Amino acid sequence: MRDDDRDDPFDDLFSEIERMMNEMMGGNAEFHFEGGTGGHTDGGRDVHMDIHESDDEVRIVADIPGVDKEDIDLQCDGTTLNLRAAGNNREYRERVSLPATVDEHSASATYNNGVLEVVFDRADDTTSIDI
Repeated sequence: MRDDDRDDPFDDLFSEIERMMNEMMGGNAEFHFEGGTGGHTDGGRDVHMDIHESDDEVRIVADIPGVDKEDIDLQCDGTTLNLRAAGNNREYRERVSLPATVDEHSASATYNNGVLEVVFDRADDTTSIDI
C-alpha cells in the first residue's frame, strides 16, 4: 500500500478542532484548516494554510518559510487565491478556493518570519442594475 492511499490520521483531529473553533466563535466566523497537495506534482511543497472568515472579511494565513518577500506572487479572481513562492531550496504553489466571494482589489498582505497573511474584504452579494 502506498502512503498516499491511506487516510491522513490527523483528518479527524482537524475536523474536531474546526468544529470546536466554530462553536467557540459563536457562529460569527468560519475557521478552516486547509491541507492537501495543492495540486503540485512538480516538486512544490505543501503550504500549511488557515482561512478565517467573518461577516466583513476573509483572512488567509500561510506558512511559507525560506523565501523572500519579493519572491512571493499572489493572484486572486474573487473566488480563488493562487500563491507561488520560491526560495533557494524551496518552492511553494497553492490554489485555494475562498469560502466567500471577495473584493480582490481590497487585498492587503504582510509577510514576516515566514508567515504570509492576506486579508480581503468580502464582496457585496448584490449589484444594482441601472435601467
